[in-house]
Amino acid sequence: MKVRGGGTGYRRLPGTAQIDIFGNTKCESIIKTMAAMYRYLFFTALFLLTVSALQAQQHFLDLSGTWRFALDKTDRGIKDQWFNQRLADDVKLPGSLIEQNIGDDITLETQWTGSIYDSSFYYHPRLEKFRQTGNIKLPFWLSPLKHYVGPAWYQRDFQLSASDLKQHLNLFLEQPHTETAVWVNGHLVGAQNSMVVAHQFKLADVVKAGKNTLTIRVDNRIKEINVGPDSHSLTDHTQGNWNGITGRIGIEKRSKVHLEDIQIYPDIHQKTAAIRLNVQTTRPRKLRIRYIAEAFNSNNQHTTAVHTELLHVTNQADTVNLTMTLGEDMLLWDEFNPNLYRTTFRLYDGEELLDERKVTFGMREFKAVGHYFYVNGRKTFLRGTCDNAVFPLTGYPNMDVESWLKIFRKIKSYGLNHVRYHSWCPPEAAFQAADIVGMYLQPEGPSWANHGSSLGQGHPIDQYIYAETNRMAQQYGNYASFCMMAYGNEPRGNQIPYLTTFVNYWKAKDSRRLYTGASVGGSWPVIPNNEFMVRAGARGVEWDRRPESERDFSAKIAQFDVPFVAHELGQHCVFPNFEEIKKYTGAYRAKNFELFQEDLNDHHMGDQANTFLHASGKLQALAYKHEMERAFRTPNYSGFQLLSLNDYPGQGTALVGLLDAFWDDKGYIDAAEFRKACDTTVLLMRTAKFVYDNSENIRFSVDVAHYGQDALKKPTLIWRLLNDERKKYKEGKLTVDSVSLGLNENIGVIDIPLDGIEDAREMKLEIRLLGSQISNDWDFYIFPKTLPALSGEIYYTTSLNDTVRQVLEQGGKVFLNLAGQITQGKEIAQHFRPVFWNTSWFKMRPPHTLGITLDETHVAFASFPTQNHSTMQWWDILHQTQVMHLEDFPTTFRPLVQPIDTWFLNRRLGLIFEAKVGKGKIMVTSADLSDSTNNLVRKNLYHSLVNYMTSSSFQPEQEIGLELIGGLTHNNSKLTFEAYTEANPDELKPDLKEMLQQ
Repeated sequence: MKVRGGGTGYRRLPGTAQIDIFGNTKCESIIKTMAAMYRYLFFTALFLLTVSALQAQQHFLDLSGTWRFALDKTDRGIKDQWFNQRLADDVKLPGSLIEQNIGDDITLETQWTGSIYDSSFYYHPRLEKFRQTGNIKLPFWLSPLKHYVGPAWYQRDFQLSASDLKQHLNLFLEQPHTETAVWVNGHLVGAQNSMVVAHQFKLADVVKAGKNTLTIRVDNRIKEINVGPDSHSLTDHTQGNWNGITGRIGIEKRSKVHLEDIQIYPDIHQKTAAIRLNVQTTRPRKLRIRYIAEAFNSNNQHTTAVHTELLHVTNQADTVNLTMTLGEDMLLWDEFNPNLYRTTFRLYDGEELLDERKVTFGMREFKAVGHYFYVNGRKTFLRGTCDNAVFPLTGYPNMDVESWLKIFRKIKSYGLNHVRYHSWCPPEAAFQAADIVGMYLQPEGPSWANHGSSLGQGHPIDQYIYAETNRMAQQYGNYASFCMMAYGNEPRGNQIPYLTTFVNYWKAKDSRRLYTGASVGGSWPVIPNNEFMVRAGARGVEWDRRPESERDFSAKIAQFDVPFVAHELGQHCVFPNFEEIKKYTGAYRAKNFELFQEDLNDHHMGDQANTFLHASGKLQALAYKHEMERAFRTPNYSGFQLLSLNDYPGQGTALVGLLDAFWDDKGYIDAAEFRKACDTTVLLMRTAKFVYDNSENIRFSVDVAHYGQDALKKPTLIWRLLNDERKKYKEGKLTVDSVSLGLNENIGVIDIPLDGIEDAREMKLEIRLLGSQISNDWDFYIFPKTLPALSGEIYYTTSLNDTVRQVLEQGGKVFLNLAGQITQGKEIAQHFRPVFWNTSWFKMRPPHTLGITLDETHVAFASFPTQNHSTMQWWDILHQTQVMHLEDFPTTFRPLVQPIDTWFLNRRLGLIFEAKVGKGKIMVTSADLSDSTNNLVRKNLYHSLVNYMTSSSFQPEQEIGLELIGGLTHNNSKLTFEAYTEANPDELKPDLKEMLQQ
């Protein structure tokens, strides 16, 4: 049965909803997407892309350009019939209001769309200067030029000819944000509310030949349908709650009898594709359809036979089932060979061509068998990142294929093959580009039903999720890259029955992809019928104990019998890159970065910003490497999704990316280095530790995680242990019969005696696959087990006593160990791993530091091998070791070893420093360093420092008073974190040890 209303056709589906222009719910039906936009040839040849666009224009009245508009701040436009008035102001479409500097100024009273869990910005005296009118700098997220939430009206005139009125006319609005109501010539056409597909309206009954006036009301408020204010589909944390229309805007002109929805269902085993198409007609009739598919982006040419079918169309919207045979030369689509077909459908009435449609698709099968994913029967490991809808120039998603090609190629250069869209669905251009590149996508319904929203409790969101995911499947279902789908992110409410029903609904309806209820943290309930799991709980580096590379996540995924994909793996932070500020030339400004930079300057460390970035970046990269390798060496582990490869500028500013918000490198790691631990083939090494004494053997076994196109036949692995000059110390090779697809464990065990090493050394173990670019490496630290006696000229003490004063007054040298005695800085928690997500969102949850920085060429480290940042041997020194807060020290004072503080506080910290005190010289440490310790690393560092102190090189340039040092043990910090709210994000409420891997 066909139901007409509001200018849009609807077909009844259970459990769905239609939304009217006032935000009310009609529990009647799902808005069925109107005529799908033409899918044209777009891949690599710019010529073909241009030709296709020109052909489309012949059937498309482009309405982009200057529109009249008005803001409706008091929401009276409908009552006052603005659709019958000429709007006074001008705006450009496609586009948003904020990128055209339209809206309200940002003030402290701005009502944001998004949760704020650290409100100290509004109250802390230290931040008062950032709250001043004209200088407001928010730390939570990027700042838009303007802010507007509410109705806005857009209007323009267009011309139609008499012949146009004989055609099917469809208004196409590719990406409104979010709810639209449309009037033509003062007549209401209809209203739609979708954040995942184009809004489309039939115009036949309201247009006339000559001049017509189109008026569109766009409302970006959250009303009855509350997807959650932190949902990436609309939150200010990410893309922003913008108002406008982007992408293609215009009127499609087609025959009254035309092809509507076309869905293609590949069967790679039968080498066929089932086709379900919808024919729109005005009366019962007999029609003929011809269709043919051609591979258009492959080195191998393949064209199917021409298929011809007679259609007996009896209803106005009949659905017809067809079959297309691909044959023995069929080409498959996957990450290695993303072969695509372009199918041309031509609909005839006798010899008259009524309509032509082109649809691209790929022949692929994405299945879950046991614990693993299989793509076309090949075992596959998902190496993914979350796309969090970060578009720092516009605030809204890119709508062109080329922009998405650039993003996906960048992602793929880092060894990844998968993207999850956290609580949003990208536009069609993203699916087109992913098809071309060969990327497995997991779009989601536009919802994070939490923080003011919930599922399964009878709210409009329950039906809206079904409506939106149906629209996604209809509009994007043919794209080979659309492999997985979830409702959205981490819900609350009566979620188990709701999501169980949701998964069953989709499993029965469309087998072209796999379904999971939601992407969740480790403490969310398990949805029993998920076809795969996306959840936390099996992630983390576990550097609360000495680093190693033996443990895996097996115990944490043992309960699951479907593929397990780690939810939001990583989240290791790096210090801000203030050079990034100048990139924000569009709708947003990095006021958060400006605040952090100014605060760093206020704490007299502005000259160290770049040093902090690169030193913390190296630790971040090390953490990502070890966490990903742990995932790869876990049997039955199926994949991970980073959060994320690029920075997340919201939720307090979460600088977790190896790339910035623009998908650009930050300078401390490149794609080639990252791919050593994240690629189709990853060479793995299992060893008990990374620090050895020279009486031991380095013993390690070799694994290979291989998810390439084929098994490796008789591969040879070359291993080398290189010294700090990168000269060979030992080498060897391993040759095995084959390396199969999947995790190949313990293909060889190597023992390397270290008795030939006398001095402390940083060494690198390198393993590479002969005849390829595949390699991996790890740093090891070797220290002498026995050390020579130290000079007695240094006075060693653990307290600031009279003897210390006497030695210094006499021009002597003092080594002062204040481990465990620090009060000025006692609140600062230092671990070896860096900050998780950020300390603001998690209310100063430990750790608070981002590693250390030091001058590795300083003589003090002459016999202690180190780089200028945290490396594995520093775990023994840094982990849960107190830091000294040097806030009272001279502003130019710099320690030898400087912990890097969270950028929200920018405290000047020290772990080890030297100074002149009166006539004497002193070395002070908050780490427990001594000659009597049994800890190999601490003892060797102590020896290196004391040897330096006994040398002529010990000439500290900085002079301080002894009272400053004494203050470290009896003063309290003046600058501390103060929380002004009690609420916490949901990520803090479950078991942190399980979720965040303490």
